[in-house]
Amino acid sequence: MNGKKKIAGLIMALMVSASLAGCTGDEDGPDEPIDTLIIAYEVRDDYENIDENPQLFADYLAEELNYEVSLYSVDSEGAMLEALRFGNADIALMDGGSAWVGWQQYDLQVLAADQKSDGRTHYSAHAWVLADSEMAQAHLDDDPYTDPFSLLQGKTSCHTGWLKSAGMLLPMGYLIGHGYANVIGDPNDVETMRNTIYGFFNENASIPDSGTPYYGYSGAVKCLSEGVGHVAFAKDSTVASYCDNENSADNEDWCLDMDQYVALPEFGKSPSHPVMYNPETMSESKADAVKQVLVGMADDADASNILNDVLNTPGFVSVTTEGHMGSYSASIQNIPGIAAYYNDKYTINSSVSVTLDKIVIAHEVKADYENIDENPQLLADFLSKQLGVDVELYSVDSEGAIIEALRFGNADIGFMDG
Repeated sequence: MNGKKKIAGLIMALMVSASLAGCTGDEDGPDEPIDTLIIAYEVRDDYENIDENPQLFADYLAEELNYEVSLYSVDSEGAMLEALRFGNADIALMDGGSAWVGWQQYDLQVLAADQKSDGRTHYSAHAWVLADSEMAQAHLDDDPYTDPFSLLQGKTSCHTGWLKSAGMLLPMGYLIGHGYANVIGDPNDVETMRNTIYGFFNENASIPDSGTPYYGYSGAVKCLSEGVGHVAFAKDSTVASYCDNENSADNEDWCLDMDQYVALPEFGKSPSHPVMYNPETMSESKADAVKQVLVGMADDADASNILNDVLNTPGFVSVTTEGHMGSYSASIQNIPGIAAYYNDKYTINSSVSVTLDKIVIAHEVKADYENIDENPQLLADFLSKQLGVDVELYSVDSEGAIIEALRFGNADIGFMDG
């Protein structure tokens, strides 16, 4: 029964996708959409602010591309990955972690990347230390034989939280990958990271929970500033955002003078949200057309509200998959158990497959068709090709017969009036 439910879901997705393609006959006028585009998006039931409705984004792309554009509603980023993986959607805007999983496991690619408020498509992860520390001196002495990272061993570390990108994954991935820190415990269990941190730094390492004093970026720098820890892991812009505001009254009361903070060389770059697609289901020409429109939105006054209110970005830029996520990947792939952790986090089902040998469709079949395009056998052939199983038509002469066929198991699905 579960297998048939999965097949029914796949068929409905294929039918929706196929129906969006429209007709391409001679009767179409020049204004008919030339293609379709399906966007996987976490759509809310209602929007108090109508300007935040992602349908505005879909409508904009439809106008610019002359495509029929629709939203494929999902409830998680894992569902976005599944939608791209199985061809139920063409593109999806997602965070770096889920995009990395899609790239590594399903060969999904980056079409474009959104920009942060300063125009960048990434932020850099650094270890911040105090100016009078031996780590700062080793970094600033211009001596290639003094290594500030090796001096971090045994110190007390201030992390932003458990498995945070700049606050844990990037720095620990770097330290493990470059041989500074050894993995302590099961390499396939992400919980091993806790003992690895305690082993390289010390058991007083700050790995705060949400709501505690040293949680988040501000908490990590506060931990360093108050002398609780010797090193804080944060973004390149973190210290200035809390301690170097134009109006000094906006600075946190725990801040030291800015010249007291020193950033060691970056561990890696955490990517901004990429627009992902599946090159196996989306042609290169279509991907290029969509990319061109996305990149052009920043220069289009009509798109400014959509960028700000719906997508929360000043614009998109063209990037490559390796260029956008390569540094991030090189670091976090060293984290023990990270792939399994992300699979669980994004509820990715790697075992979804067609489990039936044959699908039977109850359909009112006529003896002959004057218009061959109306023959339901075309539907059966399409589904067979997409699903990789035999699809047969079960001929009936009424909707009552369709109900009977479904009731007694003579057909798997049937098309009926509402």
